[in-house]
Amino acid sequence: MEPLPPWQFTGADGAFRLDNPQRSSYLYFPLVNEGGMMSAVTPDLHGDAKSGQHTFLLPPVSVEDLHASRSSRNFWVSVAGKGVWSAAGCSAAQTANPNEDQVTLEAGFLWQRVRRTNARLGLQSEITSLVPPGEAQVELMKVTLTNTGGTTLTLTPTAAIPLYGRSADALRDHRHVTSLLHRIRCGQFGVLLRPSLSFDERGHQPNAVTYAVLGAEGDGTPPVGFFPTVEDFVGEGGALDWPAAAVRPEGAGPLAKRSATIDGYEAMGALRFGEVTLEPGDSRSYVLALAILPEGTAGAADWGEASLARSFTGEAQFNELFAHNQAIWQERVSALKVHSSQSRFDLWLKWVTLQPTLRRLFGNSFLPYHDYGRGGRGWRDLWQDALALLLMENGNPGELLFSSFGGVRLDGSNATIIGSRPGEFKADRNNIPRVWMDHGLWPLTSTRLYIDQTGDLACLLRPQVYFKDSHTHRCQAIDALWAPAMGTQQRTAAGEVYSGSVLEHLLVQHLTAFFNVGEHNAIRLEGADWNDGNDMARQRGESVAFSAYYASNLRLLGEMALDLAKLGVAEVELLAELLPLLDSTYNPVDYESPAAKQERLGQYFESVSGVLSGQKVRIPLTDLSADLLSKADWMVEHLRSSEWIQSASGYGWFNGYYDNDGQRLEGDFPGGVRMTLAGQVFALMGGIASDEQACQIVRAADHFLLDPMVGGHRLNTDFGEVLLNMGRCFGFAYGHKENGAMFSHMAVMYAYALYERGFGREGFKVLDRIYRQCCDFRASRMYPGIPEYFSPRGRGMYPYLTGSASWYLLTLATRSFGVRGAGGDLLLAPMLVAEQFDTCGEASLTLPFAGRRLEVTYRNPERLDFGAYRIQSVSLDGTPVVSAPAAQVILGRPGLLALAEGALHRIEVDLG
Repeated sequence: MEPLPPWQFTGADGAFRLDNPQRSSYLYFPLVNEGGMMSAVTPDLHGDAKSGQHTFLLPPVSVEDLHASRSSRNFWVSVAGKGVWSAAGCSAAQTANPNEDQVTLEAGFLWQRVRRTNARLGLQSEITSLVPPGEAQVELMKVTLTNTGGTTLTLTPTAAIPLYGRSADALRDHRHVTSLLHRIRCGQFGVLLRPSLSFDERGHQPNAVTYAVLGAEGDGTPPVGFFPTVEDFVGEGGALDWPAAAVRPEGAGPLAKRSATIDGYEAMGALRFGEVTLEPGDSRSYVLALAILPEGTAGAADWGEASLARSFTGEAQFNELFAHNQAIWQERVSALKVHSSQSRFDLWLKWVTLQPTLRRLFGNSFLPYHDYGRGGRGWRDLWQDALALLLMENGNPGELLFSSFGGVRLDGSNATIIGSRPGEFKADRNNIPRVWMDHGLWPLTSTRLYIDQTGDLACLLRPQVYFKDSHTHRCQAIDALWAPAMGTQQRTAAGEVYSGSVLEHLLVQHLTAFFNVGEHNAIRLEGADWNDGNDMARQRGESVAFSAYYASNLRLLGEMALDLAKLGVAEVELLAELLPLLDSTYNPVDYESPAAKQERLGQYFESVSGVLSGQKVRIPLTDLSADLLSKADWMVEHLRSSEWIQSASGYGWFNGYYDNDGQRLEGDFPGGVRMTLAGQVFALMGGIASDEQACQIVRAADHFLLDPMVGGHRLNTDFGEVLLNMGRCFGFAYGHKENGAMFSHMAVMYAYALYERGFGREGFKVLDRIYRQCCDFRASRMYPGIPEYFSPRGRGMYPYLTGSASWYLLTLATRSFGVRGAGGDLLLAPMLVAEQFDTCGEASLTLPFAGRRLEVTYRNPERLDFGAYRIQSVSLDGTPVVSAPAAQVILGRPGLLALAEGALHRIEVDLG
């Protein structure tokens, strides 16, 4: 077989082309809209479509189903005198001879088009798929058949799309029984399915959701008949990839006419269109609408078919929606864009820019690799995706952050799933009480970025409620007094909903963590931290890695308290029960004693279980700051002195963890050196590592963890055994997922940490390796974007839904380009390396800031490397504003707000 050519961008809008995509497995493309329609489609139109865990239009798929299942969106063409052909490429004959068709895939924001040509038949198909913008839960397909031969063709087309119409839970559990609930009817344009019940053994409910496959010829001509059940369509002895209805009609069931009904069978959206004759060069188009009709259509006599057909079937409607869809998505990805020395990188970054929005719409579920989720957005995911949304000023990110604080419990834990509505929270997607010890960190990271971008420091004083359910003591105890009827908001003894400031929420999250330590005085690991696989060390495990992050956050909170004081705010009101955790202002605790810390925390847990007193105390901000900074200083000194490893190999780094036997996880072991990347990232990022330690960490990480074959630094060295005292990840084969893979998220955070500590070239190398691995299609076998991780063979795994996209954008924009907010002002502090500048010595970043659209261009005609240049002058829309050499420059927010809205404003920075 010939070597695989890579995908290529086809223009300046980010659309790309891939020839013969059928030669690569596991490829799929996301299609989605704000209305909740979520689809995945492969080059041969496998995949699924759904609006939630319990409303799958097509049969649910995991990634292996993409090639194992015969169920797909299909479009059969019977060619008189020549045989049967699948315009989608999904037939047993085409599977047996995959090279008979010439195939080209094109895709853009957010649409897919596959062109398939069969020289023997003289026939070409072009199938374009999209989910149109808006509230309708619809996926559209436009199929165009073209006679590319020299003789007349007579065709009989049949669209064939299996209708599933129920919960993903029924895929294996009661699959047949739930088909008995099916009520199927044939309308004028297609097949509609409305099950009688929503099947759930915990309590069946009447169903009012309708699933439909409608279609028409381009001019609006409806189908001539239907095969409304799988049984009739495939026939006896047939299969979905060789159905009797297409290949031997005499063996299929009868062709149903309009108004036909059938109950209790697996539904099939099979639409037979009229026979058509195509002269050489002629084309005929068909438009299909795959839809989930909401409960509001339940009362319609036609089950909502007429309205759906008017809006979506017909070539004119499709073309209009296609153009609108392109415009909407192009606008979204254009908020942040880069011009560098590589146009391929600049266009690839557009797809990275898309990914945080995809995570907002899909959550961390509903794509073939992401088969472990049942919907909803994870707590950590929400806050990290907000980083990119804040940079792009997408929607109203400030309000998103504020509403999400309502998911914090007063014991410092939080609801782990955020519902689809603001203020909707759940303990866990599977109702499993579990605490990730890192969850308290991320809200402050995002809030700090919000304040820097907007200058809205006063947001810290906004009141917000707390989440309340039966779990207390960080899910180690049950509140016997709580009942579901009491709701999910914390109440006082007087029965009132309690509210505390955003600052108070942040304090609760960090102060409880500070006292929640194990025997080595690092913060307890509990259910896991960022690495979900470290989930088997709940009793004695400790996360040194994220203790470092908490230490730097405590320092940041102390500084923010002083910033508030500068605004003229002398005191803040805090929950009275919180005062004992501000121990230096109340009753000091010996920080060297884990037992003393645990005792104080236990007292606090008891005080906030059940209802609250509702009483508040006023604390001077200077006292609050002093307490927080003293805690931070103690943690930094403790980590530096107690957790530094000096290996016999001559390398030094920080220990990241303790296991469930209370043993240090990293260092020199009989089987070899054990080192984790997470243990280094936050020690660098938060300033815990001294300058000398930082240099040693970089050397050690490059020596023990760097593997260019998989695109960068691995999560850990090979520990060589299944560590039942640490977590399930060590049961994974080494190099896969959380056990030693090149995990994009942690690698990008490592790049961010390197930039933070002044290692500009090293940070660039990390970002650049990831980009190059993603674009090496022969290894990564993925479309443009960043995957969750790379397999040992270099394949990109779990594409699209990963927090690494947000961190990549954050790192590139705010650290590499050095364009970021500073208390609402605009800071310019570039750390670009020589090869990022184009041949003219320019590199630019376009982004929104202060509600204005800015293009920041750095001019470096000599292409000096980072460290060799300084800012010489700055102009704004051609007017000089800075003329003195400096490492960084601040442009005041008032001057930016004076700029006209809507226009693009140019900031030009000369380097030398």
